[in-house]
Amino acid sequence: MVLLVSMFSIAPVDLPPWFSALSIALNSDVDLDVSRIERVPMSTLPIICFRDGSPPLPDTLNTSLKDSATSGINGLDVEQCFPMQKNITMKLTNNQISPGVWYIGLFNGIGPTRTQSKMIIRGPSYSFIANISVEACTNSMMRGDFCNSSVYPLSCAASVVSNALEAKVNKSMLENLVTCKSNFEAFCVHEGVPNFFSLDIMNVAEEIIITATNIRFNVTGSNDISLMCFVRHGAMPSVTSNDYSIDISKSPLVIHSPLIGRWYISIVPVNLTKTQDNNVRVCYSVESQVPQCPLGKAGPNCTMDSYLLQTFVRRGSTPFESYYLPVVGGVSYDSANFPLEPLLENSSYIGEPDNVWTYFLLDIPRGAAGGNIHIQLSSDMKISYEVYARFGGLPSLDSWDYYYANKTRRSDPSVFFTLYDSSDAKVNFYIMYAREGTWGIGLRHLNTSSDSMKGLTSMSISLERCPKRCSSHGECKFSFDASGLTSYSFCSCDRNHGGFDCSIEIVTHQGHVRQSIFLIVSNAAAILPAYWALRKKALAEWVLYTSSGISSGLYHACDVGTWCALNYNVLQFMDFWLSFMAVISTFIYLATIDEVLKRAIHTAVAILTALMAATKATRSSNVILVIVIGALGLFIGWLIEISTKYRSLSFSIGISFNFSQCFQTIKRWIYNLAKTLLRRYHWAFALAGFLALAMAAISWTLETSETYWFWHSIWHITIYTSSFFFLCSKANIEDTENQLPTNGNYELTHQDSLPRTG
Repeated sequence: MVLLVSMFSIAPVDLPPWFSALSIALNSDVDLDVSRIERVPMSTLPIICFRDGSPPLPDTLNTSLKDSATSGINGLDVEQCFPMQKNITMKLTNNQISPGVWYIGLFNGIGPTRTQSKMIIRGPSYSFIANISVEACTNSMMRGDFCNSSVYPLSCAASVVSNALEAKVNKSMLENLVTCKSNFEAFCVHEGVPNFFSLDIMNVAEEIIITATNIRFNVTGSNDISLMCFVRHGAMPSVTSNDYSIDISKSPLVIHSPLIGRWYISIVPVNLTKTQDNNVRVCYSVESQVPQCPLGKAGPNCTMDSYLLQTFVRRGSTPFESYYLPVVGGVSYDSANFPLEPLLENSSYIGEPDNVWTYFLLDIPRGAAGGNIHIQLSSDMKISYEVYARFGGLPSLDSWDYYYANKTRRSDPSVFFTLYDSSDAKVNFYIMYAREGTWGIGLRHLNTSSDSMKGLTSMSISLERCPKRCSSHGECKFSFDASGLTSYSFCSCDRNHGGFDCSIEIVTHQGHVRQSIFLIVSNAAAILPAYWALRKKALAEWVLYTSSGISSGLYHACDVGTWCALNYNVLQFMDFWLSFMAVISTFIYLATIDEVLKRAIHTAVAILTALMAATKATRSSNVILVIVIGALGLFIGWLIEISTKYRSLSFSIGISFNFSQCFQTIKRWIYNLAKTLLRRYHWAFALAGFLALAMAAISWTLETSETYWFWHSIWHITIYTSSFFFLCSKANIEDTENQLPTNGNYELTHQDSLPRTG
């Protein structure tokens, strides 16, 4: 896979459940010393980011970028970014990362200015060659770095409830109880030898109960048994890497509100009582119970209300933009807002009044991982709810991904939680780049007094492409990742704002006015060459300089957002095309040739410069190319003038082979040519023109995204001034100053550049 990154690029990697390792090898033309990374501005620093489940967003990073990517990825739930290097090679095993879709993002600089619209983009572009390979186990029951660990799946089916479980679990949960067991009745292993099991949770469940039964030794005389159980979601567990652990021989392991997906279980016999028989093994059976609440209920003992949210696609919107409403009667489907009070009338406050929840379940469809969950609450009184969100399960006070309680208690440490409104009567926040799959939203009732229930509270949950509609300072755009299967959105901010939501003011109003005045008014320098061309009756050049100055002013007026007389692309084409033509026409004007030939050269140049302006007009190389074309036009004009006005070296009748005479003839010809050139131009003006042209070239090279307005204004002034000096450098020479020689020697002669009428 070959990528050219001028701003950013995102590529997904889909890891199947049976993968063993992910190998990444990137080769690029980035020449960056990681040890001196602090000296590189963040706005120009190329970085590589990894994130599980949805595209990365490096603008929200609050950590420094000092580590190398070769140090590896630490943690499964957070985005990690590293400075890009010339060569990056890493290998991540299924013990480090979990199966699913991983997103790799390549960014050419981060910070508020990354999304700011720029008049020019004069930063470096990098090319990457990425070789991403996924190693997988041929046997779906094998796992581990080398596919040498057997994993026994637990098969699930509805089961008969035991008396012991019936005493612990609410009766409504028992109606949906699922028991999962291995196909093998018992496992007998030595001390320290683990057995691995997998359990798939397909829907939202209240808890998982993992127990070991029929525990015994294969020999008599041993009775001290200890079975350590390690459980991990999405990846193989170990002593050091696990989500839950317990001595399962003493009590079962209970996981409340488990995440949807695959859970891996490891059971290891430890601290066995030694006997003279070294072949002692412990035998056991494993089973798990997954109690689920009936439809419409959730939480501990199924006492809380739960609502499935139905998706309603917004009309005329970008892909996957939608809002969610509960599937209950009395809710209007014409609005994205729905009242909470009718949904909470049946909530029970018996028992723990501070632990009453209402849950909402919504689904982010496949391909919409680049969208943002937008949650709003508004009330005519003080809001008496806390909002918790969790991917793949129901949230609680102990298990959540994002939450908002009040102004001081919220998910600030989470880089993908963006809060916009925080008041007593209104809450407005986004979950950025939400992962695909099931999300659980929980409302925790702060208190259940009758006074707090008098206010009317409405809620809206929607999937939007850009947060806060780019704060009304930009345009929401969307694109697709390298696979073309997932769309992600981003803000293209205006000239004065930046940030991932265009909420950061980069250029103040006064600065914007100053930049606009500089860029527009500086085109008044076109008056100088236009005036001189009109004075010399060079009407074609006068039209070019006048049109170039006007079109450049109109283009920059539109570019800075002041006023657009025509379509932006039309104005940009006219500005660059006429600018190219004006520079080249200055050179052609300096050649004294017939007007017919001059029109032919102008026509050829017009076609060539039109192609340049229509295809990548903003390339820096165009400046050099235009000057080369102009100089070439002047040289061709000189050649045409010489070929039409003068004869070739002529000799007397009878060819002379006298070398001395030939040398004197050539010397005299060169002398006359130099004398004619000295008379043809005012070299003081020509020198001033070259100095102004050099200043224009320097100002062009000094242009950056931040200083463009200043140096480009200097460019306007110096390039038009150089044209003025070059026009002034052309001298008027009469035809009578030089005549054709009669003695056979070759000399240059002059004639008026203006055609005569008889």
